Amino acid sequence: MKFNMHLLKLLALLSLTALTFQNCDPDPDPEEPQELITNLSYTLTPSSGGAAVVMTFSDIDGDGGDAPIITGGTLAVGTTYTGVIELSDESKTPVESITEEIDEEADEHQFFFSATNATVSVSYDDTDSMGNPVGLSTTLVTGTDPASGSLTITLRHEPNKSADGVASGDITNAGGETDIEVSFPIDVQ
Repeated sequence: MKFNMHLLKLLALLSLTALTFQNCDPDPDPEEPQELITNLSYTLTPSSGGAAVVMTFSDIDGDGGDAPIITGGTLAVGTTYTGVIELSDESKTPVESITEEIDEEADEHQFFFSATNATVSVSYDDTDSMGNPVGLSTTLVTGTDPASGSLTITLRHEPNKSADGVASGDITNAGGETDIEVSFPIDVQ
């Protein structure tokens, strides 16, 4: 009888050990490292027709190397523009489209737009699967007074899209991690 009790305890211990090791598998989907964004372009096409304004950022060697090249734009007063953002990583061959990745993972990303010293408002024209804004596609409207300033575009990874003001484009309560932030010089004339 003592022998059977020891055998039962040993079998129970072995079963528990086997279950423990079975549950200690490494995470099958480890978090991937943050993508490198070397290029950002914001193309603004006036709804009334005319030439598009293309603002660009390029930093092929990434943070810490050569200074990035930033080209702003001149916008017309009192004009509505359709905006499209494109991102890429040109440090790889072939060039990797980060735009596609953002679009596929839209629920984990949101762009924020902030103008300084110029009357510019930006609204979202695209949403993720939950109906929250993304910002790859926008509408930008300039004010009626000429001014010079900047337009800052910030991409946040895993923002809290349900936080106060975030759905309307306020970055204050968004949290998350900044993937890229660029300030473009703009002239509204």
